[in-house]
Amino acid sequence: MRADELIRKLSRNHQLNKEEWICLFENRSEQSDRLLWKLADEVRRAHFGNKVYKRGLIEFTNYCKNDCYYCGIRRSNVAASRYRLSEEDILSCCKEGYRLGFRTFVLQGGEDGAYQEADIVRLVSAIRKNYPDCAITLSIGEWDRSSYQKFFDAGANRYLLRHETANKAHYEKLHPESMSFENRMRCLADLKEIGYQVGCGFMVGSPYQTSETLAEDFMFIQEFRPAMVGIGPFVPHHDTPFKDETKGTVSLTLFCIGLLRLTLPYGLIPATTALGTISPTGREQGIQCGANVVMPNLSPGTVREKYELYDNKICTGEEAAECASCLEQRMESIGYEIVVDRGDSPLIQMEAKT
Repeated sequence: MRADELIRKLSRNHQLNKEEWICLFENRSEQSDRLLWKLADEVRRAHFGNKVYKRGLIEFTNYCKNDCYYCGIRRSNVAASRYRLSEEDILSCCKEGYRLGFRTFVLQGGEDGAYQEADIVRLVSAIRKNYPDCAITLSIGEWDRSSYQKFFDAGANRYLLRHETANKAHYEKLHPESMSFENRMRCLADLKEIGYQVGCGFMVGSPYQTSETLAEDFMFIQEFRPAMVGIGPFVPHHDTPFKDETKGTVSLTLFCIGLLRLTLPYGLIPATTALGTISPTGREQGIQCGANVVMPNLSPGTVREKYELYDNKICTGEEAAECASCLEQRMESIGYEIVVDRGDSPLIQMEAKT
């Protein structure tokens, strides 16, 4: 079956089998790409109009116990300049973000042992008390189910945990032996069962990625039905084992964004900072190809460049208001509107009614 026929089938059925996914990745063309992006934009506009939801990203620690081969804040990177934000710092970021119209705060950090379960519960509770109308998203890695439950009970609504790859052998090529593919998948299942709006995702063009591993990513996503999927191009970091690997491309990343939109018509899909890093108009292109979320940085300007997951990360020198204003202007220039809204997943709301 031709790529354009598979794209139309995906648009109708929101799923393909593994062989069809592989065929699609191996036989795409400029013509099929244009068709995909046209259909993806139509689907996104049908469900979300020209609305783009903004999330306020607070990168509160760059300490991490893990040693992922692709990540600039990996434990073994002795050149990293480490920091931790205090609870006061984090609440100050939320205060500024709320003033700027943010109604979702994303607390993102490495797996930092200095933050115990009780610390996260206290932090989430404080944000929930001060901003009852806002969504709280956590992106803090792997915990046991009881911890996830306590964070949820304290007021966290969403959890972002990239699966990185749905292929076990591929996962093990990206991570040290201390990290487990089975545990990552266990975490995602626990989060969804507890009731979080769960986000997963993967790097486009990561080392050892193939058409087959990409097909398995999409098979996993169409079965798991996450509320959110965050993907971005692999961008090497100079102090990691993958420093000399080839970075992901804009074209394949946009292709995957379009496929995600047809797979999850109601999904929340960000146009990531990594995409903006490898192309000056990457985030705008991501929105035009089906994405509907942007994540401006609310972290203090003094620490932004220290949260360096990959090289040449953009927006490290801007203050929160400057970063938010820049993105709003960029979205307006292509006909989209960043709205003051929590931007909850319609998928979650639909499933709650069934």
